[in-house]
Formats: sequence, structure tokens, C-alpha cells
Amino acid sequence: MLFSILHRLPLAARDMCRVALMFASICLGAIINIADVHARSTPKKASVITAGVLPPTVRAALRQAGVKPSSMSVVVERIDAARPILSVNARRAMIPASTIKLVTTFAGLSILGPDFRWQTKAYVDGELKNGVLQGNLYIKGSGDPKLIPEELIDLVEQIRQAGVVRIEGDLVLDKSYFADSTRYVKWFDENANAPYKVNPDPLLYAFKSLTFTLTPQADGKMLISATPPFEQLYITDTLRITPGLCAGWPAAVVPAVQFAADGSTRVAFSGEYPLACGTRVKSVSVLDHTQFFARGFLALWRQSGGTFSGHVREGPYLSEARLVGLHKGPVLAEIVRDINKFSNNSMANNLFLTIGAQSVKPPADLAKSVGAIKQWLRRTGLVMPEFFISNGSGLSNEARISARSLAALLRAANQSPVAQAFVESFPIVGVDGTMRHRLLNTPLVGRARIKTGTLNEVRAIAGYVSAANGASYIVVSMINDPRAPAAQAAHDALLEWVYQRPH
Repeated sequence: MLFSILHRLPLAARDMCRVALMFASICLGAIINIADVHARSTPKKASVITAGVLPPTVRAALRQAGVKPSSMSVVVERIDAARPILSVNARRAMIPASTIKLVTTFAGLSILGPDFRWQTKAYVDGELKNGVLQGNLYIKGSGDPKLIPEELIDLVEQIRQAGVVRIEGDLVLDKSYFADSTRYVKWFDENANAPYKVNPDPLLYAFKSLTFTLTPQADGKMLISATPPFEQLYITDTLRITPGLCAGWPAAVVPAVQFAADGSTRVAFSGEYPLACGTRVKSVSVLDHTQFFARGFLALWRQSGGTFSGHVREGPYLSEARLVGLHKGPVLAEIVRDINKFSNNSMANNLFLTIGAQSVKPPADLAKSVGAIKQWLRRTGLVMPEFFISNGSGLSNEARISARSLAALLRAANQSPVAQAFVESFPIVGVDGTMRHRLLNTPLVGRARIKTGTLNEVRAIAGYVSAANGASYIVVSMINDPRAPAAQAAHDALLEWVYQRPH
């Protein structure tokens, strides 16, 4: 049964998993056996009549939020039963927000395989003599969603081991794996430069964001660090450390960013910062993908002892160029875990385009990816007449799916060969990911894996619950309403109802 062993853990063990979030998946992965999720079980007939009325606690939470019940769709069904025990507005096409990532990740695992790995390659042309490359260095990307400094340094070291020390030609970035059209897609309607709205790219590096860690010191100084390593980055700090209480998020954490004529990026922190606020982390999306990758790569290149005197440009690598480095990213199962637990939009969109490229052929574009996913749904036997997807992240007011369709997808995934990688990618209630702070003081801690979805007028949940009666349930609910942000309590109440009700 789903999570049937987890609740037997001592409280101290649960707390340790919550405190060490980076190890939570490992701790729980060793406990939860996918066989306990009734994988590939044959659905049985439900022993109760399908209910079409929301539970009283859910209705009360909606009233408190000022949301009409008609704005909420719900499906709850036993994982081993054919009929739902609760079905409200189940066929209605709803905006799913980030719960659409479950379609993207299940499709990715099924089409590409859990062990699929993206490749980033390095080529050189021209003469290489005594460490001097009298030619160009080409970097060809394939959309690796997790190309971070700890990964890219592997490619840098391979190039150095090939004997390259000084590059006298250009750094040429081959981004032909994604069609140019994907750069100009309006993935969302506002604040496109926010880190969580970064567009996909074949050379997506460090999510195209600089991350600053601010740590106030008792002596009145501020310690500021930045990642990833970045060429021509200059930070100025005129922050004033003040006494007193910390009232929320200090405005001083948000820097002013300027791009100077000399090509440098200048980041300035100013204002008052209460000492009581402690360490804060702020990410800022800067530059375009090409400039960001080049600044990050060259910073690592120079740190390794390499030099560079050419220019940065885009273009395809030449057929006569020689391969000097090949970096393989993490396996897809790990990528899917990051996408679903932390709802990473950039990673989801890169996976979405990769599905199109691998199913048809590069360069990837939106039409290829949409077509590949719809074709896969038909092969899987999932009929979703209302389904519409325009990107892999759910960062869209155009996406549509019904609670019934999403519940059917969760059932199919649980019975599929990729069930373990898929189910283990969900946030665990009260433990990790986007559910780490939800339902903390309830028996649901560690007993449910729930993917969340959030937009301005959308709140959504989808996943699996191991109930007190020992049975496991699929739960899907979406709220589409201007007051949806106030209705999170309705979803919490729904999850508690599923856990406690002896079905």
C-alpha cells in the first residue's frame, strides 16, 4: 500500500528527513516500495456509490475563501477501484497550472526512458600545438535541464585534458537542437525575466540566474556570495545592518542590476537590512541565454587555468571539427524528481522540447512536442478530448485538462514500467518539495505524495494518499477562481478527508 510503511517511522526519523531536505528523497526512497502502490494491479469495482457533493470541511473552507463550489473540480478514487468515491465537476476543462508537469514528466519517462541522459559536446577546429588552439572551440547543447557549474566543470576539464590551454579563435555556441522559434514564444504573460519564467534553451546554464546569498555579520558588515562563477560580474554593497525585528522579506535583498558599456554586469545592494533577518538568498535572471552561458563557461575556463582571446558567437559546429569533450547530464529520473518536487519550470520546458526532438527529429519546436505527447497519450489509451498543452511547465492560462483525465493519467502511471521513478518524484506532504510546509501537524505527514499547481487564479493538487484504513487513493482537484489563492485550505481539507474517511 502507498506509504504503508512510512507512518511507522519514529517521529525523530521523520524530523530528520524534514530538516535535511536534500536527503529526504533518499531517506524515503529506501522505505517506500513501489510494489506497495498497487502497481499494475487490476482495478476492482468500487463498493460505494460515487458521491457528487463536496465534503462539509471542504465546503466550509471554500466559503471562508469566498470561492463558489462550482469553481472546484475533484476526483478521488481508490487506486484498486474502477469508480471514483468522489467526483465533482470531474469532466470540466480546467487550468491545471503546474500539475500539467505530471503529463510532461510521465510522457518523458515513458518516451525517453528513466535512464535517458542529455549530452553537451565540445569540438575544436584548427591547429592545436603546445596547448594553443589556433581555431575555434564549439559547444553544442542538447537541452540539458540541469547544466549547473558542478556539471559544466566536467566538460571544461575534458577540454583541458585534451591539451587545450589557450583559445585564440572564437567560442562558438551551437544551439541548433531547438528551433529559433522557441526563443520567442510568449511562455507567460508577465515578468518574463523572473527566474521561474526563464525560457528554454539548448544551453540552459544554471537556470540563467545569478543567485546571491546575503549573510549579515555581527560587526555590521554584509557577506555576499554569488553563484555560478561569472565573468565580469561586479558587486557593490552599501547595505546598512540595523538592529530590531525582521518583518518579512527585506527590500534590500533585491539588487539593482546594470549592464555597463564595457560588457560587465554590475549588481548593487543598498538600503537597510535587519540583523535579525539572518541569511537570505535571492536569484535574479540576467542577460540572454547566449551571454549567460558564455560568461559562466569562461569563468570556469579561466579558473581551470585556460585563457581566451576570441569572441563569443552562435553557429553550428563544423563537420571537420574534432570532438574533445562529451558531458552526460544526470539521468532523466533525477531530472523528473527535481521538476516535480520543486516545480521547476525551466527544466520542465526543456524536457518538453526534448520529447519533440527525440520523437521526431531536431530541431525541436512546440508543434513537434505537442504532437508527440498527444500521440503518446493515444498509444497509452488515455482519451482526453479537453486536453490542451502549450508548454511543459503549466505556466500558462491556456492549458486545459479535466480532473478525470488527470486522475486517469495517475492511474496509468502507477501501473506503468516507470511507476517508481514517477511516483517517487512527487513532493511528500510535510517533508520536501512544494509540500514541505503543508499539513505539518497532521497524520498526513509522510503519507501522501502531492504535486501542487499555482497561478494567480489557480490552485491545484494531484497525487496519491495512503489513508488510515490502509487503502491508497488517487486525488486530483483544481480551483479556477479569482479568489483561488485564499482557497488552499480547501485542498488541505480534502486531503485530510481522504485520509480519515473509512471508505
